[in-house]
Amino acid sequence: MSLPFSRCVDASIRTSTLVLLFVAIFTVSPAASQSRISDVEQEIVEYIEANVDGAIDLLERTVNINSGTMNFAGVREVGHIFRAELDQLGFTTRWIDGAPFERAGHLIAERRGSGPGILLIGHLDTVFEEDSPFQRFERLSDSVVRGPGVIDMKGGNVIIVLALQSLQSVGLLEDLNIAVVLHGDEEQSGAPLSLARQTLVQLAQTADVAIGFEDGDGNPETAVIARRGFTGWQLNVRGRRAHSSLVFSDDIGFGAVYESARILNDFREQLVGERYLTFNPGIIVGGTTIDFDLEQSRASAFGKTNVIAESTTVAGDLRTISREQLESAKTRMRAIVSQNLSHTSAEIVFEDLYPPMAPTDGNQQLLTMVDQVSRDLGYGPVEAVDPGAAGAADISFVADHVEMAIDGLGLMGDGGHTLSETADLRTLPMQAKRAAILIHRLSRDNN
Repeated sequence: MSLPFSRCVDASIRTSTLVLLFVAIFTVSPAASQSRISDVEQEIVEYIEANVDGAIDLLERTVNINSGTMNFAGVREVGHIFRAELDQLGFTTRWIDGAPFERAGHLIAERRGSGPGILLIGHLDTVFEEDSPFQRFERLSDSVVRGPGVIDMKGGNVIIVLALQSLQSVGLLEDLNIAVVLHGDEEQSGAPLSLARQTLVQLAQTADVAIGFEDGDGNPETAVIARRGFTGWQLNVRGRRAHSSLVFSDDIGFGAVYESARILNDFREQLVGERYLTFNPGIIVGGTTIDFDLEQSRASAFGKTNVIAESTTVAGDLRTISREQLESAKTRMRAIVSQNLSHTSAEIVFEDLYPPMAPTDGNQQLLTMVDQVSRDLGYGPVEAVDPGAAGAADISFVADHVEMAIDGLGLMGDGGHTLSETADLRTLPMQAKRAAILIHRLSRDNN
């Protein structure tokens, strides 16, 4: 569910920048890429390089199965394929039925060894439902492919599998303490959310490290150690219905639309400018009578230009970098809502959906490890993504329960959530090597 970087910059600039970036990364000499890794790590690298074609075949097979969140059969079918791969690696797998939270369900795989608990996170679903025109895996060149969910995030799931296969090939998987969670509803979470993420949180409570395989901002030189949380809000405003000629009068007041405008403008004037805090009114409806369906994001209204509006509803999101920032923003927004214009009333209701993933010393320590792995492989440094360019993701639910967490280690590309979603296949072995050696070093350094 990460925010596509292409939304933030002009597409043509984004494309040319990525081309230059990938050229720089993939022209590293083989000698440099092998200079600071151990013999067993070199064996991991060689296994991954020898099995890239099989990983791409797995990617193509799963991308060609529609698994839009609400296509339960498709989500289960993709889950079945990844379950078979994890079964072959000796994991104990199970399917969490999604009926209680109105979704297809989740795939869980576990191997319980003696080392630190490592939690790997992906998801099976995409934003492209069965009626989408975007349905097939397509090769655009030797290194670039296009397809629904190719980076968000079936590519990340494939990287998990390839990394684990490489660890098994050198006998390092046996003693590892690893759980894999592949959700079936990341793009459109089930409800109640507490139930839809219950197993993930339970597994996190016995883990030490969490690694997410979203595509981050699409830049292979970055990873995510902080994500803003996502809270929904709904503002309901009431005024006195009357002839428009009486607006502003002592007996009638300002009406619902003016009060809504006052509140939204005060939000803007009093809260804008705080780092990483954003709040966006995404939909508004007002009039004499209104009909608002938040679940379907649809609204309708009846009103006349010569009648003062009686009702208004506004819905939006609130994004924050920490729980403290979230609570502070809620308090200030509630105070603004309470200062009503004459003969109006208003209430705001918040729904916490994705918690913030605050930047912590542990997350920074894990990034330092990823950076060192990347340098040792010859791929160069890895820096933290600006949290303002990273949307909500499932790793946020576990960040408070583990000592270290990082995300954005998936397949890189561009155009996520659009009909132009593409992946650069050269990042597939690169990310698999980074992940496999990171897991190996986490286990080695903590034994």
